[in-house]
Amino acid sequence: MRVVLRPGASVTAVPGEAERLGLRRLLVVCGPRGAETARAVATALGDACAGLHAEARMHVPVEVADRAVEVARAAGADGCVAVGGGSAIGLGKAIALRTGLPLVAVPTTYAGSEMTPVWGLTEHGAKRTGRDPSVLPRSVVYDPELTLSLPVALSVTSGINAVAHAAEALYAPDASPLLALTAEEGVRAMAGALPGLAADPRDVDARSGALYGAWLCGAALGATTMGLHHKLCHVLGGTFGLPHAETHTVVLPYVLAHNAPAAPAALTALGRALDTDDAPYALWELSGRLGAPRSLAELGLKEADLAVAADAATGQAYPNPREVTAEGVRAVLRAAYEGGRPPVT
Repeated sequence: MRVVLRPGASVTAVPGEAERLGLRRLLVVCGPRGAETARAVATALGDACAGLHAEARMHVPVEVADRAVEVARAAGADGCVAVGGGSAIGLGKAIALRTGLPLVAVPTTYAGSEMTPVWGLTEHGAKRTGRDPSVLPRSVVYDPELTLSLPVALSVTSGINAVAHAAEALYAPDASPLLALTAEEGVRAMAGALPGLAADPRDVDARSGALYGAWLCGAALGATTMGLHHKLCHVLGGTFGLPHAETHTVVLPYVLAHNAPAAPAALTALGRALDTDDAPYALWELSGRLGAPRSLAELGLKEADLAVAADAATGQAYPNPREVTAEGVRAVLRAAYEGGRPPVT
């Protein structure tokens, strides 16, 4: 993968990346809210743009993916450019998975999905994910100017979402010293950038720091195996339609507090990155101080949904530093639903 990070790169670098890859007919995909930005990228591509498809949706419903694949094939596309947040990048990955077309990613949030070979599709109220090297973008173009208009609230939750990737990478069974360094630096960069961009949303340096953090956090997740946190968020998003970044932000401190006794080295690394001896509380305090939601109840989850979510999250085996039990998952969900201070580990 090749990475470009500089102001203005979405217009100046994307055509060059397409040419470097030998692509001459690229379908640009985005969500409805990102159409204006994607149009600028499409214009920069000139004759190499085969069309603009602005139908990306959160959690990538399978019918949306099917439609996008049809559009790509009808346009005779030889590549795809995904412009936007996790929804747009996810749709680009779905196209790549189904068609084998090379993907260029132009992220406008801090989710970090562009750095992973992980894809996700939602069908019949359930989100399934997988890994495939074909969905890993060939080029990623980070342009901090594209994130200047990202609302502070979404910037914060998107940034904490990236931190969640690094946190789970730190205690993944396939972690390594190199990935641990990457994850820790990613958390440090993101946590350092968020207060600055919240204070001044037009601060290009703070926005650049957040993109740098997202890059590292996403890369750490892309090379490791996801645990309880991501499983819970996939269930809450795919089954109940909760917003992606906000759900990650709410759930993360409680999963970390739950896993802390079984992952002391990971929590120590997080503590170094956050300059604290209580990483779950520091993340809870940071996100709340910057205006992010703190409870699943705020996101619209019903109390009756907690048992359903717990059953879904314990229905399959997956790696996690602490044994995954129905009782433990219910306790994490209950705490996240209420939104109080995470328990001291």
